[in-house]
Amino acid sequence: MVNFISSDITRLEQSLIDLHYIWIGPIQIICITYITFIEIGWAALLGITVILLILPLQAFMAKIVAPLTLKLAEKTDDRLRLMNQVISGLQVIKMYVWEIPFYNLVEKARKREMKVIKKFSILKQLAFTLDCYMPRLSIFVAILAYVLFGNYINAEKVYLVTAYYNVLRNSIIFGFSMGLHQLVQALVCIRRLRRFMLHAEITKTRASLCRTVSGPFALCISNVNAKWHDLMKDNTLHNISLTVPHGSFVAIVGQVGSGKSSLLQAILQELPLTSGTIESDGRINYVSQQPWIFASSVRQNILFGQTMDKSRYNEVIRVCQMESDIDSFLHGDHTIVGERGINLSGGQRARINLARAIYKDADIYLLDDPLSAVDSHVSRRLVDKCICGYLKGKTRILVTHQLQYLQLADQIIVMSDGRIEQKGTFDQLQALGLDFMKLVKAADTKCKEDERRQSEIQRKMSMKDEMKDDGDALPIEMQETIAKGRISYGTFIAYFKASKRPFMIMFIMLIFLVNQVISSGSDYLVAFWVNIESNSWHETDNSTLEFRWQGPLSRDYMIYIYSAMIAAIMLLWQFQTVMYFSVCMWSSMNMHSAMFHSILRATMYFYSTNPAGRILNRFARDINVVDLLLSMCVFDIIVIGLISITVAVMIIAVTPWLAIPTVICACIFTYFRTIYISTARNIKRLEGTTRSPIFDHLGASLQGLTTIRAFKAEEILMADLCSHQDVHSSACFLFLSTSRAFGFYIDIICTLYIGTIIIVFTVIDDLAVVGNIGLIITQIMAMTNVLQWGIRQTAELESQLTSIERILEYTRLEEEPMIDSKPETKPPDDWPMKGLVEFKNVSLKYNPRGSYILQNISFTIMPKEKIGIVGRTGAGKSSIINALFRLACVEGEILIDGVSTGAIALHDFRSKISIIPQEPFLFTGSLRRNLDPFDQFSDTVLWQALQDVELKETISEMAAGLNTKVSDEGSNFSVGQKQLLCLARAIIKNNRIMVLDEATANIDLYTDSLIQKTVRTKFLNCTVFTIAHRLNTIMDSDRIFVMDAGRLVEIDHPYILLQKKGYFYNMVQQTGTAMTENLIDIATKVSNRFNLLKELQLIKSFFY
Repeated sequence: MVNFISSDITRLEQSLIDLHYIWIGPIQIICITYITFIEIGWAALLGITVILLILPLQAFMAKIVAPLTLKLAEKTDDRLRLMNQVISGLQVIKMYVWEIPFYNLVEKARKREMKVIKKFSILKQLAFTLDCYMPRLSIFVAILAYVLFGNYINAEKVYLVTAYYNVLRNSIIFGFSMGLHQLVQALVCIRRLRRFMLHAEITKTRASLCRTVSGPFALCISNVNAKWHDLMKDNTLHNISLTVPHGSFVAIVGQVGSGKSSLLQAILQELPLTSGTIESDGRINYVSQQPWIFASSVRQNILFGQTMDKSRYNEVIRVCQMESDIDSFLHGDHTIVGERGINLSGGQRARINLARAIYKDADIYLLDDPLSAVDSHVSRRLVDKCICGYLKGKTRILVTHQLQYLQLADQIIVMSDGRIEQKGTFDQLQALGLDFMKLVKAADTKCKEDERRQSEIQRKMSMKDEMKDDGDALPIEMQETIAKGRISYGTFIAYFKASKRPFMIMFIMLIFLVNQVISSGSDYLVAFWVNIESNSWHETDNSTLEFRWQGPLSRDYMIYIYSAMIAAIMLLWQFQTVMYFSVCMWSSMNMHSAMFHSILRATMYFYSTNPAGRILNRFARDINVVDLLLSMCVFDIIVIGLISITVAVMIIAVTPWLAIPTVICACIFTYFRTIYISTARNIKRLEGTTRSPIFDHLGASLQGLTTIRAFKAEEILMADLCSHQDVHSSACFLFLSTSRAFGFYIDIICTLYIGTIIIVFTVIDDLAVVGNIGLIITQIMAMTNVLQWGIRQTAELESQLTSIERILEYTRLEEEPMIDSKPETKPPDDWPMKGLVEFKNVSLKYNPRGSYILQNISFTIMPKEKIGIVGRTGAGKSSIINALFRLACVEGEILIDGVSTGAIALHDFRSKISIIPQEPFLFTGSLRRNLDPFDQFSDTVLWQALQDVELKETISEMAAGLNTKVSDEGSNFSVGQKQLLCLARAIIKNNRIMVLDEATANIDLYTDSLIQKTVRTKFLNCTVFTIAHRLNTIMDSDRIFVMDAGRLVEIDHPYILLQKKGYFYNMVQQTGTAMTENLIDIATKVSNRFNLLKELQLIKSFFY
């Protein structure tokens, strides 16, 4: 989609510029052929034939370039798709120390793209060089044929033919060829856009199978079978039948991949039905499993286009447990949140996502596991106050893995392998002897659900402290900087310096100069020849004219020299073109590499304050300008600049008096150019800046597509996109209008200049040397034609250099500290051997100019100790992990086995810590590469790790096994399977320190239980940090860290903390009576086991 907007639409728009020459050119050929035939006879036809020969050559080149255009678009799509994954998941990439593999992955994609770009650019410019020397060749052929036919040349005939051939040069060779090329590009773009526009949509058939009717039930599902696309062998849902009465509360449970979310997608008409019907009675609202937050204020994220009802709004805020969060935000609910809610904690995003659905009145609410990302006590309040309180009387369908709330449901649906295994009330299912945990555990682990939703890897930070230093509702970091003033020469020089080939550049410039000197020399030779032949006619005694050659060289030598010069021009054009574009491709490649390297090394603060669309715009639009437009623009300027200089020198050398109008004209040109460029430069910068919101909006809309459709908000989002597009189009139109006005004034000046020269020659007879007059007039006409284009190109260069400016800005980002240690500071390969972690007065802040999130945290974690970290949303739990990985500004000292992490490079200690993030990260490529990017381990190790997480059977049944291709963001695996693959990575690395950052928040209880069991067995001798909302997952920890407002308020064994009746005790009490008893029971058993082990160790030490 990004490439469609950044490249295809732009090419389609540009294709209209020269399209009319396709029909204008043939008309001009007919007229000029007739006129020149009258003047020089059949020789004119030979000259015209040479010009016409270029048409099949152009058609042939266009035929070659057309598939390259399509191939280039595909390669660019591949690179941008990969770039999007990298930008979205960079925090996890840094934690996994995967910068180098991803750098290599993107570089390979870039090299494949550049291979096509180089071929495309050289072929396109070779076609242009044909355009440049073919007019000269046609004039040469016409003059030579005229002479060989036994005629004598004169100024009238030579320069009349030259003038008309130059007209054809503009219309046929340039205009027609560009029109043909642009037509081919337009057809390719139209074909790609047509293919995209013809993709299957929500068809009338789907609408008829899912319809709204009035009846006794809010929802009636009859014999539904469904699958995501026709190519799938098996259905995703099998024979689903279900009725949901009005106002009832339905809970759907089941293992990961059992079809829970797919059932909701079918109700929303997102999942196509193959048979059966779904009938609903009332409006439907939807809460997605992965919260969708767009870059706007908290209030706008909740209202989502609805009118503001203050009392209703405040009530929604209250029942969604957001009052304290909004109070903590610097600007309250007017606080701007970053794209994807990047500055919010997971719980805050989940509750904003829920509040959006609750605020809009509906009859049926589809809630896809909204409780997974919040703390247990917040979860209880959401159920009591919101789902069973505020929404009481509404039809509610809740997908959940938290079985403690099932007793509240009027109906429970148990799903497995896309089927409904059981349904009924809690008491009915228990009467059937069903144990929910056992039922979920017994589900087929091999099935997987294609959930078709985007998953973003996001930072967890406290919004309260992040926003304190911002004085406006919109943080200044969220605004894209716009460069001001004139673009420096250093920007232009940086482009060519990036090629790292200075001697080749100087050699190429020498070739350009030699070529132009020979070209001007050939023109002067024709004038010299004309003057000789004009002076070789003598009157005889009988009053007739006789031709006697009086030149220093014979006529044959003149022909040989002229022929040699034309041949040299042709060869030099081809040579300089290939060499020049090779250098430009190296510059483009290196600039992309430098920007991507800088992006990978940038601090996480940069990503928290810059939307992904803005960053991606640099790698899409700006790189596209450098790849395809800038090099051609500079080429034109060099050629036209040399033509203008040599023509000016020739004019002044032949007729020194003409220096006066030439200098005056040059001054006027310079004045107008200065005014135009200063205006165009800033307009182009404005155009680049107004383009970024389009990418941001498009990306956010695609991420929240299901939510947008469920809310029937397509028109609202389209209106917003049109608004962004209108602003961008206004900037574009302003730029085009400025360019056209400038061109008009330049045309007037050139016309006056040519008129002045002609009048001068007409009035002052002493200047009249026929060959020189013809030479000067034709040279001036040719120069003014290209000069107009050249001056516009210099202005365009200034505009395109803004892309270089923007790329250079991203090559100079603030980087993280060194990633590789010096030999004297590099820790041993077996470090850390124990896993001892010490925090000494550690403070952390995300904004270098902001306030502290963590404040003077100190603790010591013994080797093999298991630590649970709990606290309210935004308390600073994940900030401890960010401090451990040094992902933000850290003060104080963090030691691992006595070695300060601040004294060694980032990669050396990050690679020694394993992490399972809350939202698992998979990238496009093979499964093997996802497990082991560095190719450090054998297949045996990889298969053993998959067996440890119970995925071996699932993967082995796939045709490609470990070489199975992972789709974008792992969409061909369920959330639970992706989390298990992350666990397999940790097992493979076998580090002494392990971090689980809310790793089981979005998965079912069985997968949660499997992960916990695997961690306890496989990481028994490791130090383990566990951040969790589900308190049952950390009750068997050796110690619990309780965080509040960035401070460590309680540290001790869970059982001891419960006895103290402090923060942790209150958190446990808020989970409900049954869960509280269960948690206390777990803590008591663990404490008894711990005390028993201590007694055994004492007895052992007494005897031994």
